[in-house]
Amino acid sequence: MDFHIPFATYRLRHKRKLAALYHALRDGIAAGKIAPLTKLPASRELAVMYGLSRGTVNQAYEMLTADGYVQAEVGRGTFVTYSGRWTDVPATAAVKLSSWGVRVSGAEAGGEQEQEREHGQERGRGREQEQERGCESANGWHAGGSNVTSDAVAFDQVQPDLRHFPWPEWNRLMFAEVRRLREQPHEEAPAEGDAALREAVALHLRRMRGIDAPPERVVIVNGSMQAIALLTHLLVEPGDPVIVERPGYLGIERAVRAVGGCPVPGVVDGHGLVPQPWAARLLFVTPGRQFPTGAVLAPERRQALLRWAAEREALIVEDDYDSEFRHRGRPLEPLKALDREGRVVHLGTFSKTMLRQLRIGYAVLPEPLVAPFSRAKRLFEPYPAGLLEQRTLAAFMQSGGYERHLRRMRRVYASKFFLLKGLLQEHLSSLFDWVESDAGLHLFGWWRGDAATFSAYAAVCRQAGAAWETTMPPAGEAGRYGARFGFSHLSEEQLRHGVGVLCEVWARRQAWL
Repeated sequence: MDFHIPFATYRLRHKRKLAALYHALRDGIAAGKIAPLTKLPASRELAVMYGLSRGTVNQAYEMLTADGYVQAEVGRGTFVTYSGRWTDVPATAAVKLSSWGVRVSGAEAGGEQEQEREHGQERGRGREQEQERGCESANGWHAGGSNVTSDAVAFDQVQPDLRHFPWPEWNRLMFAEVRRLREQPHEEAPAEGDAALREAVALHLRRMRGIDAPPERVVIVNGSMQAIALLTHLLVEPGDPVIVERPGYLGIERAVRAVGGCPVPGVVDGHGLVPQPWAARLLFVTPGRQFPTGAVLAPERRQALLRWAAEREALIVEDDYDSEFRHRGRPLEPLKALDREGRVVHLGTFSKTMLRQLRIGYAVLPEPLVAPFSRAKRLFEPYPAGLLEQRTLAAFMQSGGYERHLRRMRRVYASKFFLLKGLLQEHLSSLFDWVESDAGLHLFGWWRGDAATFSAYAAVCRQAGAAWETTMPPAGEAGRYGARFGFSHLSEEQLRHGVGVLCEVWARRQAWL
């Protein structure tokens, strides 16, 4: 059963586990995040989810029953009966736009009628051009022109395993959307994305990630990179400092530099980004699973980042790039679920869970940023690209197919994850210091040796047919060297063969050192 409450956050507030569980459940029910008539997990199941005793869960359920939030029915379970809703909604923080953002918003506000008149003429060209945009994943590194043979083991890629994709169901839904398009060829759609998909994403985030955002604050984008580029245009003035993780996704730094901003490296350790009193008003972070190390941002650091944002009147862009695949335990709630002041932008993508070629992602925006972001997107994309795919994905999610697909792929990827993790730890721990991780589609390790040997080893492994992605400090800067090993698209046989190649290359190192 898919069920999530922000227990880790409430555990920081309450000394007793019982109090933390009770308040997490009560607040979720009162805020509408756990809907009326929802059947709560059995006490044994909930106890396993959060590392509690069944007695603690039963006591919390009894307290909720006494307070009128739930009702227990013999032989059926415990159901939510509270139908009220708190009026305590997140505050709306002001958003300071860049000069470009102000101009785009002003021009759009003054020229919407003219743009609408030209919309039909530009629609075809805009869609055609934008299908070429956003082709770079916000969650992966470039392999750098691999020349390995066709039977090579590409650890340097992170792609979905399409052998388990539900092609018949997807094709049936897509053909249905094609027929509907033929019947309604002139149906309009806003640049913000298909309304049904925005609603489906909002519902999914509410149920699975604890993010209570209306569909109106969800904007569909062509992959996370498009959202990152638009946000930097809207929020960064030339010379503005912007906090980025180091190591981190280089596409963010490129986007910041492209608008004249100054990337400020944020230190990353085994618990994610280390909060500092930065003199900045924008921060990019991957709290669910730091890219590329895989470290999970500790709960107290999440609270520290939100306090920093409030004190500095800053915005935090949260890239939630592969939180769907957790192989053990429960994920911590995203920053957006903790945000009570409207200071977090939440980015997600379907590139890891579905087809990478779909190029469908989404941005959950604070209310003051919705209109500027939508106008900026409309400037580059008057008509949403991939509308047929958007509507098919909406139907797939509404039918329950998406969640079934996720459950199936979690099992598939978990098997590969633990296999590769065991192989790397058994055979290559003398070379790498592996970062502990329980989620995601790649494993990461810090190199134990010197820089020259690291570069040579990576190059020879690539030539031998086992390419893996490297992370190095910027030129002229001191730092650690690391390696990322993707596994999602590889078979278990390929994983074993690839690690064998890595071991063989190291065994004959005297020949290439």
